[in-house]
Amino acid sequence: MSRCGLVAVLGAPNAGKSTLVNALVGQKVAIVSPKAQTTRARLMGIALHNEAQIMLVDTPGIFLPNRRIDRAMVKAAWEGADDADRLVLVIDAAAKVGGKVEQMIEGVESRPEPRILVLNKVDIAKKDDLLVLAARLSERLKPEAVFMISATTGDGVDELKSHLAAAMPEGPWHFPEDQLTDVTDRMVAAELTREQLYHQLHAELPYASAVATEKWEDRKDGSTVIHQQIYVERDSQKAIVVGKGGSRLKQIGAAAREAIGEHLGRKVHLFLHVKVNPRWGEDRGLYEDIGLDWSE
Repeated sequence: MSRCGLVAVLGAPNAGKSTLVNALVGQKVAIVSPKAQTTRARLMGIALHNEAQIMLVDTPGIFLPNRRIDRAMVKAAWEGADDADRLVLVIDAAAKVGGKVEQMIEGVESRPEPRILVLNKVDIAKKDDLLVLAARLSERLKPEAVFMISATTGDGVDELKSHLAAAMPEGPWHFPEDQLTDVTDRMVAAELTREQLYHQLHAELPYASAVATEKWEDRKDGSTVIHQQIYVERDSQKAIVVGKGGSRLKQIGAAAREAIGEHLGRKVHLFLHVKVNPRWGEDRGLYEDIGLDWSE
């Protein structure tokens, strides 16, 4: 009998949600960065296990919102939990339980959905602290199961996947067997470029940046031409992204082009443009491009 259900993956920023979703799917569907809050919109990864199809909603990290984009991200996170068959709470077991984690826990405590507690990064956590944390959170959250995993190494991920598959309700699959995500190729392309901004610029570039795919042309020769706009808030940030003589932008473009080409399975011609817009965070059209609700 086939099974199919929705699983919302919740957690504070940098808990490892995207890495876990990628590990469960078995392929990269969400960008991963050492910087927190890199997932901005709800993104669905589709995992298969035996007769079960598990629709995983990778949500933005839950934190105290200030700007419009922050509020939109937190709203997207909680909406990702609506109608879920299971909530998976991902906790960074190697870090202290701070205000962001407390905020998420408080939000989950009042929800009716069955919850699963996942303590991530156990490969770098102190074992004594891990056991204390597991006991304390289990007492508070009353989860149906607790898993200690490392999404990076894969330890414990198969056991979690098996549990989720068995927990999904009986019913037909919602997606074809070979479909791994519900995100459009245009959005994936923008995310892969944004991932390179984080990887290559690290602390040099703040969160005041976004990437939008503006033009997309599938050529008769089988290749694809993509034009993307990188938005930053200040001239100084543009200078960082472009680099001396355009060197940094070329490096970002080369790495993004390779990643996008691998995702699409064809040759990609990628053209990046950097635009300074101090108010890009108020651009309704850009919010739609990255899958967020502008009204927040």
